[in-house]
Amino acid sequence: MTQLDMRPPVGDTVSGVAEGGAGNTTGTGDAGDVRGKGLGKGSVGLLGSAVIGISTVAPVYCLTSTLGSTAGEVGVQMPAVFLAGFLPMLLVAFAYRELNKAMPDCGTSFTWTVKAFGPRIGWMCGWGLVIATIIVLSNLAGVATSYFWLLAGEITGNPSIAALDENKLVHIATCLTLIAVATAISYRGMTATKGVQYTLVGLQLVVLAIFVAMALQKASAGTFDTGLDFSWQWMNPFAVESMGAFTAGLSLSIFMYWGWDACLATNEETTGSAKTPGRASLIAMVVLVGSYLATGFAAQMAVGSGAEGLGLGNPETSGNVFAALAGPVMGPVLGILLFVAVLASAAASLQTTFIPVARTVLAMSTYEALPPSYAKVHPKFKTPGRATVMAGIATGAFYTVMTLVSENVLTDTIFALGLMICFYYSLTAFACAWYFRGDLRRSARDLFFKGVFPVLGGLLLAAVFVKTLMDAWDPSYGSGSDVLGVGSVFVIGVGLLALGLVVMFVTERRSPAFFRGEVLTKSTPALVVED
Repeated sequence: MTQLDMRPPVGDTVSGVAEGGAGNTTGTGDAGDVRGKGLGKGSVGLLGSAVIGISTVAPVYCLTSTLGSTAGEVGVQMPAVFLAGFLPMLLVAFAYRELNKAMPDCGTSFTWTVKAFGPRIGWMCGWGLVIATIIVLSNLAGVATSYFWLLAGEITGNPSIAALDENKLVHIATCLTLIAVATAISYRGMTATKGVQYTLVGLQLVVLAIFVAMALQKASAGTFDTGLDFSWQWMNPFAVESMGAFTAGLSLSIFMYWGWDACLATNEETTGSAKTPGRASLIAMVVLVGSYLATGFAAQMAVGSGAEGLGLGNPETSGNVFAALAGPVMGPVLGILLFVAVLASAAASLQTTFIPVARTVLAMSTYEALPPSYAKVHPKFKTPGRATVMAGIATGAFYTVMTLVSENVLTDTIFALGLMICFYYSLTAFACAWYFRGDLRRSARDLFFKGVFPVLGGLLLAAVFVKTLMDAWDPSYGSGSDVLGVGSVFVIGVGLLALGLVVMFVTERRSPAFFRGEVLTKSTPALVVED
């Protein structure tokens, strides 16, 4: 299948994005002037962009997998921790918005950190995003597979069908099929992606609203002995018993918001590239925090946060809360809707999560930070076809190997995801303040939105990164596995970053121009080309 190579010669800086370095940070002004790398311009509007951001986060999937774990760590302060996790994400979202105004580039964190801190730090930031996405994609595919067979068993009333998920070969084959379908949809472009997402995200939010309403009704009726009366004390983060418990809960909460930046990765395909993605990301964040708080309050009032029975903190059910609560809260018929919503959430996120990784790889290849073949864009679908397919292959291979090696290794890889998220988000936040340092004295708005807020967000995420590394050294963190006495989560997290350094040095030998600062620097316009 023929593809277009949109990669310009080394050193070309075709105009189209008015961009400045320190002290010269004029935005694009007219987003219509932005010319992309061959992607489908104007494919997504404000609503579509916000839906993609919400879908990538996968709110129903995040809630079923972390609601109980968070309650187990912080008890009734779970809503407070949800709000605390929202704060650094909101502060970082302001950084993304300001950077996107000046440089609407699909490379997002990679491109921006290169222009702020240079090629090597920027390359590692891009690596962190790519690896985090591959980990999430594999986990989403695994969850979607499990819920597919669980739902099939519920619908047919046949436990043996649901048990097929426990067959490793059947599980892997189903998982690879779902990855292939998601890759194919993403390959066909933003129009196909958007149409699927409206349906799946709408289904998620409607079912979640029904669950919240029915949980509140059960709480009001005192249906479950473990239920609790509402208290504003639940919103006090300082009531958490220990700093370690708070940090663990905060790390889970941060994971629950990860993925909203997919709105920014579509900036070259969005109507109003300079402003729409930033607005969409803020809309997505508000919808997410509202959904999480409403569900957290309702579930805690209905069944409590304890470790007994239906309590959210019960270790036997905390990893999949909705599977335990679907029937008791919503009944046998409507409860099936909750299974459908979790499957839809994981499947929708599996499909949209290909967007940021494929476009980051596209940008890295366009700027000669990766092999040029990944800069090819499909002539009909206007998507980074080769990058999308390779992301799908990498996801399938990663999940297959991890599943065959050990379930503990797969679990610890997911725990290490938090390190990657904090790593590249904090770098992007610091890049915003440094890039716009010449603007900070121009106005109070510039000072706060380009400097103070991003730095605070970056510091909070950097603190979580360091604290997680310290905790992960202990083998008891995560699955309890260790390598020579060191926790597997620490080994995997640090090992993935170290692997990035190795790949970067190899790439530098093959593509020295980028690393010499000859392709993309803070003093040159964003490298964009005509369609």
